[in-house]
Amino acid sequence: MLPTRDGSFRLFRLFGIEVYLHWSWLLVAVFQVSRMKGYSTPIWGVLEYLALFAIVLTHEFGHALACRQVGGKANLILLWPFGGVAYVSPPQRPGATLWSIAAGPLVNVALVPLLTGLIYLSRALGWPETLPDANACLYMIWIINLVLLIFNLLPVYPLDGGQILRSLLWYPFGRARSLMIAAIVGFIGLAGLLIFAVLNQSIWLGILALVIVLPSCWRGFVEARGLMRLEKTPRHTGFACPSCQTAPTVGNFWVCGHCQTSFDSFSTRAACPNCGAQFATTACVECGATASLTEWLKPPPMPPR
Repeated sequence: MLPTRDGSFRLFRLFGIEVYLHWSWLLVAVFQVSRMKGYSTPIWGVLEYLALFAIVLTHEFGHALACRQVGGKANLILLWPFGGVAYVSPPQRPGATLWSIAAGPLVNVALVPLLTGLIYLSRALGWPETLPDANACLYMIWIINLVLLIFNLLPVYPLDGGQILRSLLWYPFGRARSLMIAAIVGFIGLAGLLIFAVLNQSIWLGILALVIVLPSCWRGFVEARGLMRLEKTPRHTGFACPSCQTAPTVGNFWVCGHCQTSFDSFSTRAACPNCGAQFATTACVECGATASLTEWLKPPPMPPR
């Protein structure tokens, strides 16, 4: 289950993206900083946790900006104790979803050589002897970024690795079957995470697996079953979604906003058969994109030469 904006407050707006912080993040931050050891003063623990905040935030901005680059929508980032969530809605194409998801971990990849260079620089400047707290903090930031990168790339849906796996499988298996495979792999990965959490007595990892991974895997499994049923329905020939290039399904999948009558927008030419209301655009059942019927029209195939 993804977190909502309930209980969160707005931090700032950047590139048209609203950033919110859940109140529990502050509570967990105080708890975690109070348990940090190895520093001569708590201020370095605060700086370490703020660095974690910055890394997670840039990771989520990577998702959001990449999604916008491929024509998707991304207007909200929420930070909470288990990390961050960028609410992205890329076009339902494998390449678009792949780039939107992969851009997040790529931010962490880019930070690896940067932080590594700073560590070598600190050693050259003699920080381990003259500024041991600063050197230790920098090393911990390097560790945090690497751990976040590795964890996010685990092929466990809905982690980035699981969604990247789904996007790659989309090419040979299609939208529905790729999601089904990713969800099943996610359930296997969930079992592995729970075993690891028990063996290492990690309460946070156990909660993450049960609160985030389990519901998301189940939701993905249910959605995949629905998509597979949808794939078997008849299609309107001569039309294709301008966004995902999928032919629209035959059936009363559209609802009139005036009289709530269900109808087939392509059979009635985007007009409600009950009240006669005419609609300028029609939404794609597959990806949610809206376009006029003229944009939906699929050009006839070129005659052979």
